[in-house]
Amino acid sequence: MLLYLLALNPTDSVYEGFLPAAARLGAEIVVLTDEPDPHHRRHPGLRVVACQVRDHRAVIGALTDLPPADGIFTNSDHLQASAARAAMHFGLPGKDYRVAQRVKDKALLRRHLADAGLDTVWSRELAVDEDPSVLAELDIPSPCVVKPREGVASEDVVLVTRPAELMMRCKEIRQRRPDTALVVEEYLDGPLYTLETLGDGNHRTVLGGFATTLSAPPYFVELRHTFTPAHPEPIVAQVLAQLDALGIGFGCCHTEFVVQYGRARLIEVNYRAIGDHCDLALEQVLGIPLFERVLRVHLGETLPADLGIRHGGAARIDHVCAPASGTLIAAPDSHDSITDGVCLSYRKLRDIGARHEISHTNRDYLGVLRAVGTDSAAVDRAADQFLAAQRWEVVR
Repeated sequence: MLLYLLALNPTDSVYEGFLPAAARLGAEIVVLTDEPDPHHRRHPGLRVVACQVRDHRAVIGALTDLPPADGIFTNSDHLQASAARAAMHFGLPGKDYRVAQRVKDKALLRRHLADAGLDTVWSRELAVDEDPSVLAELDIPSPCVVKPREGVASEDVVLVTRPAELMMRCKEIRQRRPDTALVVEEYLDGPLYTLETLGDGNHRTVLGGFATTLSAPPYFVELRHTFTPAHPEPIVAQVLAQLDALGIGFGCCHTEFVVQYGRARLIEVNYRAIGDHCDLALEQVLGIPLFERVLRVHLGETLPADLGIRHGGAARIDHVCAPASGTLIAAPDSHDSITDGVCLSYRKLRDIGARHEISHTNRDYLGVLRAVGTDSAAVDRAADQFLAAQRWEVVR
C-alpha cells in the first residue's frame, strides 16, 4: 500500500502517531511538503517530495508523476481541502473538499450554521481590502473576539472589550498579516470542551472529548486538556447535529464548543485529529489503534460497529508555556516513566539556548506532559508532582 501524506512543518502527531501506524499496517508513506528540510532532519529515511501543498493543482500535478496512490491523507488544518481535492481527482477515499473549506473558513462556518437554523452567532467578516474603520459603523456586541478567518492555534485570536481597542487589534494583526481576512464575532462565554469523532462516511463514532483550561484573557492559549469520556447526551446530540449540518463525517474531527444554559455552541471545527499530544493520549486512554483506524478509513476501509474502546481511563495533558520572550536556559529533557500506575510522557518542544518571542499561541509551548492512567485523582497527583519538580527558566 502506498499512502501520500501532505504536510507543512513536522508534527508529533505525524511522526509519533501516523508514521508508526502506517508501518504497522505495512503501508509505505511518502510525504509531500513545501518544507522538505525539516522533515529530512526529523526522519532521514523518509521519502519526501517537494511540492506547494497548499495548491491542490500542484499536488495533483506532483502525484501524476509519482506511483499510483492507495490513499491521500493530511492532518494539517491548512491542507484538508487540498488533500480532499487530490483524493477526489484520483478517485480515492477522502473528505468532501467543500466541507473542508466550509469549516476552515470561520465566516462560512457561521453562515452555514445560521442558514441551517441551528445557531446564530453575530459575526462580521473584514475582507483583506477593507479598512477596520468600517467596524465603527456597526453595532458590535461587547465583548467580542477578533481572529483570522482561516487561522489556527489561537494565533491572533484576541478578546476585545472596547470599540477603540477593536480598531487597534485589527490594525495590529493587519501589520503582521497584511493579506489575511479577519472575522469579528460575539464572544461565546462558558467552559470550553472538545468532542472527538471518527467516521468512514457512513458510520461515525464519538471517541470522547476534553475539558480545556485556557490562559487568562485577552488571549486563548490552551494550557491543559483533561480527558472527558462522555459529555452529557443532550450536549453531544447538539454538537453532532451541527456537524451533520456542516457535512462532517469522514475521518477524524476535533470540535471545540462551549456550553451556555444547556446549549452547545461551536467555537470552531478542525477537520482532523486533535493535536498537541492529545491525540497520543486519546489512543492510550481508549486502548485502540486510533492512528491506524484513521489511516484505514483513508485507504477505503469501513469502521467496525464496535471499535473496542476501553472505558474507565483517565488522562491529562499539560502544556508548559514560556512566561515571556527570551532565551530558554533551563528545562527538563524528554522523559518517560510510570508513577503509581500513571504513565507519564514529557516531551521538550524547545532546546536549551533557543530564543523565542511570545506569540500567545501554542507556539509558546516549552514542553508538553501527557499523563494517562485509570484513576483521575492519581493522574492529577502524578502530573502535579512531576511539574512541581521541574524547572523552566527563560531570560530576556
